[in-house]
Amino acid sequence: MKIIIQRVSEASVTIEEQVVGRIKQGLLLLVGVGPKDSQEDLDYAVRKITNMRIFSDEAGKMNLSVQDIGGSILSISQFTLFADTKKGNRPAFTGAAKPDMASQLYDSFNEKLAQFVALEKGVFGADMQVSLVNDGPVTIILDTKAP
Repeated sequence: MKIIIQRVSEASVTIEEQVVGRIKQGLLLLVGVGPKDSQEDLDYAVRKITNMRIFSDEAGKMNLSVQDIGGSILSISQFTLFADTKKGNRPAFTGAAKPDMASQLYDSFNEKLAQFVALEKGVFGADMQVSLVNDGPVTIILDTKAP
């Protein structure tokens, strides 16, 4: 899995002019699923994201997790994280998991996250407009296959 984690003061996702998810302080996740991803990748990502200390404590040090601050997560499916841009000018997306597999893992990922923190989400495969106010800015890339 490849996940872009953005610390936000607010974020929302809109589909066909309807807001389908909105959060205040928390994390916006752009979630890409690869063809070799498994339950193990999903569990690792959930554990890292819910415990990652990227919110400031009273001393201004990044020492608190999204759980510690009572924050929320907005999760957005994002197959384009697996874009191959090596050849030509049009990205290839053959590195992303097939939609059936990706949808299943994305749904499981969200179900697990919701056990730990309030969760809003987009719609898998939909044309979505995502708005956010990046707090910091703090943006982190999590790749479950990275060494």
